[in-house]
Amino acid sequence: MAWLVLVISGLLETAWAIALDRTAGFTRLVPSLVFLVTVSLSMAGLAYSMRHIPVGTAYAVWVGIGAVGTALVGMVALGEPANVPRLLCLLLVVAGVIGLKVFS
Repeated sequence: MAWLVLVISGLLETAWAIALDRTAGFTRLVPSLVFLVTVSLSMAGLAYSMRHIPVGTAYAVWVGIGAVGTALVGMVALGEPANVPRLLCLLLVVAGVIGLKVFS
């Protein structure tokens, strides 16, 4: 259960990062509210996961999921470049996250 919560929390990290970008410095109400809700849920899930998963592993997996998810949303939906070097680097992050799960 802790791993499932951690994955969901990592996905929520992607949501709050995108919402944070859309807040325009917290001048837009709806994205600001989305940010506050998703960051709170993401942190709560991370905290819960850390009861059962070592802190280094949990945090690295959480950040990895959030970073890869945010980069992919940027490439797919926001027009950021999606070239081979960037995609290979994201694959390295994914490999690291999988490695942390396998060897924890």
